[in-house]
Amino acid sequence: MSDAPNDPGEATRHAEKKAKIKAARDKMMAEKTGEKGLIIIHTGPGKGKSSSAFGMILRCIAHQMPCGVVQFIKGAMSTGERDLILGHFADLCQFHTMGEGFTWETQDLERDKAAAARAWKKAKELIRDERNRMVLLDEINIALRYDYLDLGEVVEFLRDEKPPMTHVVLTGRNAKPELIELADLVTEMTVVKHPFRAGIKAQAGVEF
Repeated sequence: MSDAPNDPGEATRHAEKKAKIKAARDKMMAEKTGEKGLIIIHTGPGKGKSSSAFGMILRCIAHQMPCGVVQFIKGAMSTGERDLILGHFADLCQFHTMGEGFTWETQDLERDKAAAARAWKKAKELIRDERNRMVLLDEINIALRYDYLDLGEVVEFLRDEKPPMTHVVLTGRNAKPELIELADLVTEMTVVKHPFRAGIKAQAGVEF
C-alpha cells in the first residue's frame, strides 16, 4: 500500500515543503567543508557508550583506516568485539586490553593505578602514531574518576600532542568537565529502562 497522499494538492504541498528542506540542507552541507581529528566523548549512566565507540572503530576498519583500542578497565574476560577484531582485523586495528577488571574485583588501589598508567602509556604511543586514524580509550573516564590517572596530564596531551587528523574516543561514565570542555563531540547516554533492574544478567551479544 502506498503512503503517498490521495489529495493532489496535499501531494504538491508535501513536495514543496520537502524541496525547501532539501535546499536548506544542501546549503548547510555546502558550508561544512572542514576536516579535523575529533576528540569524542561517550559518557552517562546509560548503556551503549563502548558499543557505539566500537561501531566507529569498525567503520574505520571498513574504510581500511588503521586504528587502535586501549581498554583501561576491562581485563581478561573474552568479549565479542575483541575476539572479532583480533581474529580478523589485527592488521588494521591494534587492540590492547590492559585493565585488571572491575575496580571492586581488584580491591588494590596501587595495582589499579599501575594498570592505568600502563594503559595510558600505550594510548599515547598509539595516538602519537599518525598512521592511526582513530584511537579508542575505552573506559578511561572511569580511570580518571577514581584518580588512577592525572586529569591535567590527559587534557594537556590531547590538547597539545594529538596529531591534527587523529580521532580519539573516550568512553565511560562521569566524564570530567575539563574533558567535556576540550572535546569536539560529546554524547551522554541516559537510562530509560535496563534489564539488569529486572534481574537479567549481562548477556553475550548485548553487553559483551
